Amino acid sequence: MINLSACIEMLFSEHEFYDRFKAAHDAGVKAVEFWGWSRLDIGRIKELKTEYKLPIAAMCVDTLDLAVKEQWHKFAMLHRESPEYFVKVVEQSITVAKELDVRTLIVTTGNERKDATRYEQHLNVVRCLKAAGPMLLDAGVTLVLEPLNVLTDHHGYFLPSSYEAFAMIEEADQKNVRVLYDVYHQQITEGNLIPTIRKNIELIGHFHTADVPGRLEPGTGEINYRNVFAAIAESGYKKYVGVESRVTKPTAEAWKDVAALTV
Repeated sequence: MINLSACIEMLFSEHEFYDRFKAAHDAGVKAVEFWGWSRLDIGRIKELKTEYKLPIAAMCVDTLDLAVKEQWHKFAMLHRESPEYFVKVVEQSITVAKELDVRTLIVTTGNERKDATRYEQHLNVVRCLKAAGPMLLDAGVTLVLEPLNVLTDHHGYFLPSSYEAFAMIEEADQKNVRVLYDVYHQQITEGNLIPTIRKNIELIGHFHTADVPGRLEPGTGEINYRNVFAAIAESGYKKYVGVESRVTKPTAEAWKDVAALTV
């Protein structure tokens, strides 16, 4: 069984942001997710998720502390000073996650730096993950590290490879730190989707999906999503699979098409 969640940053964009909860509910969505939380009215989000019975599957790490945010944007996960600020961002995100009953936090590495080698930056990411691990475990929250493609969408990003991401998770050796495997990004970057998923399923804490080309809803492009979803289900994975895509039709119609690929 596949537990789909809708990324309401991209889906249901025909509605104002807070109205997307009702639109998602009316379309049969069972869970939603979004990106950064600092711009949002957390009290209102809490009311909407309760009213429409929509768990929040995941959100990105973020902070309201402007001084910390400035350093976080400057260093991301790649500088030797990154862990100092990273733990503050994660700590504040855990507080919000507890309020909203969110069990998965998403993080990205940032763009490759010119003042350090790739190896040094790799180690700094691992240091960040290790530093945050104990507080994540105590909170019952999982942090997922997301590789992104650099060929189409995220030029200059440090971590396109899922293989390097899996290596980082193994090196950090923290129970509540895993990989966000984005099928769209990895199809562009390396392909070999199903074997990679099967081999590394224990290191995957969340999935994102969209099709290639165009980042449109699954089922509109070159990826055989019926087979990908089947492989995920057969692996025993029980967490959420997020749909983070644009759509070729009204979102409610597109959602039905995607859901049909999971059965």
